[in-house]
Amino acid sequence: MYDIIVVGGGPAGMTAALYAQRNGKSSLVIEKNGFGGQITHSPKVENYPGTLSMSGNEFADQTLNQILAQGAEIEFETVTAVRDEGDRKVVTTEEGGSYEARAVVLATGVKHRMLGLPGEDELVGEGISFCAVCDGDFYSGKTVAVAGGGNSALQEAILLAEKCKEVIMLQDLPYFTGESRLQDVLFTRPNVRSLTEVKFSGLVTENGELRGVEIVHDGQTKVIDCDGLFVAIGLIPENEPFAGLADLNQFGYFDTDEQCLTRTPGVFVAGDCRSKFVRQLTTAVADGATAALAACRYINQL
Repeated sequence: MYDIIVVGGGPAGMTAALYAQRNGKSSLVIEKNGFGGQITHSPKVENYPGTLSMSGNEFADQTLNQILAQGAEIEFETVTAVRDEGDRKVVTTEEGGSYEARAVVLATGVKHRMLGLPGEDELVGEGISFCAVCDGDFYSGKTVAVAGGGNSALQEAILLAEKCKEVIMLQDLPYFTGESRLQDVLFTRPNVRSLTEVKFSGLVTENGELRGVEIVHDGQTKVIDCDGLFVAIGLIPENEPFAGLADLNQFGYFDTDEQCLTRTPGVFVAGDCRSKFVRQLTTAVADGATAALAACRYINQL
């Protein structure tokens, strides 16, 4: 039996394992895809304190090596359920695995909703981005397009408009759904223009780099030339298998605050999978530390 099982190997999950090991607790991290989560899509990370510049993959590799050096164990499996048996939690996986621990940290992360275009996945981090705070500086003085029309898309575009030569908003609906105050701020910028009722039909590349977005607008196929595309059409949490342990809000995120607690003693949540206003690398690792320390306190009281 482990002291703590962490579901998810993103920044929050790996930080939880690090803090567990540093507090003398054994930990197992179960990850279904690859360690690092969404940060691995960022070619450069320049807003992490103490590090001038690194790639998301470098961060993931260094953190994974760090937790392994501390004694954490890892498994590549897909967790399908966590069963609460009081002082013992049983974690089962799609591959048939069954693991026991005194406490569980759910750091399941989120995945970005994609446009569904051919070649889109290959361009993530190579012209397609999701975070203006993370990647906006790489497009200073350049032209970018933003796919989306809600609050997140408008907020991303406002940040980009401060750096980029031109920001082109592309919305599939007849109108923008974000708050009017955000629209007022954005669309008064001279370097911002918008198109509504567009259908995304393809991506234009040259030598493996994004050069434009193909759309259908007013019945005609057009190419929007751009150096980068920021996709802001929503995030998808994958928390439903754990709804019996932790409350979910209307959007499917774990409904908890910075304490990272759930209604189930011994079960904690961390990272982008929980309800929060800011989703950044720094907030993810902060959650991982908070959840792990809470789990350690819980175990010490058993």
